[in-house]
Amino acid sequence: MSVMNVRRHHISAAALAAATALGLGTLTACSSDSAAAGNTDKFDVVASFYPMAFLAEQIGGEHVNVTSLTQPGQEPHDLEISAKQTAQLQESDAALYLKGLQPTVDEAVGQSEVKTKIDASTLTSLEEHGAESGGHEEEHADEHGAEEEHGHEEEPGHEDEHGHEGEGGKDPHIWLDPVKYAEVAEGVGKAFAKADPDHAADYEKNAEALAGKLNDLNTEFRTGLKDRKTDVFITTHAAFGYLAERYGLTEEAISGLDPESEPSGARVKELQRTAKADGATTVFYETLVSDKTAKTLAGDAGLRTDVLDPIEGITDSSRGDDYFQVMEANLKALRTALGAK
Repeated sequence: MSVMNVRRHHISAAALAAATALGLGTLTACSSDSAAAGNTDKFDVVASFYPMAFLAEQIGGEHVNVTSLTQPGQEPHDLEISAKQTAQLQESDAALYLKGLQPTVDEAVGQSEVKTKIDASTLTSLEEHGAESGGHEEEHADEHGAEEEHGHEEEPGHEDEHGHEGEGGKDPHIWLDPVKYAEVAEGVGKAFAKADPDHAADYEKNAEALAGKLNDLNTEFRTGLKDRKTDVFITTHAAFGYLAERYGLTEEAISGLDPESEPSGARVKELQRTAKADGATTVFYETLVSDKTAKTLAGDAGLRTDVLDPIEGITDSSRGDDYFQVMEANLKALRTALGAK
């Protein structure tokens, strides 16, 4: 079982609400809601947001028609489903979503009569992560990247830093761990094959190929981060708990701060102590969120700033055109921040 170190920063409800509203401005890029979601001559899949749409497109290939419920310009966590989208969902062959990330999607899928409902959170193990999370999973993973099944139970209903909760209050950001994302890909391939048996062989082949690429990415991260000066990185968005645990890192998240507001003197001093004690060099922010707080904190603490993308969507501002390219950019940013050779 991996060692989990979690420092929880107590924040006010108002601060959390502000962070939830302003700190998560990620977007998705897929087909618009004006595109046909059902009744095509292909296997029609409605995906909840970009990481699910990417899986559907990669695994389904030419056999699927994929529509994302979260459109470019929309914030995934606070998505409200339109009547038109509800109708599209009803007409689709399958829904691919991540329960606990988008409550209105969970409700819409639950109430729909769509034949195949694929909840990605059931295809791998979920864990609890706090304002600081990490561990030394790399010491417990075998050479193929397989991990022990383990969890960290807490009281049901615990909300994570976004104010949304995963299954049983657990962290839903599984796609940022290539190994967990590969497990989900394999599960989606099996689900597609069962729902559309005429193309089962292609779905399973595509899922296997995608899982292979993700496992290669895992190896690249493990190798690229192996020889580093520090384990600690600082973010304004606590989305990287799984990634931190996979590679033995510690994520220190500045959760609960309005991105447009000045950080408190106490928090700056705490961050300065953390940076000095743990050798942290960088405050990470997201491409589509204001960098004001990150730069203020970094300036006061004598740290650098850079982008670490949670890949909840792809836009023109993203450092890449798809999941793999942005993850490569994330690895490069982490190597620099952690002093990897």
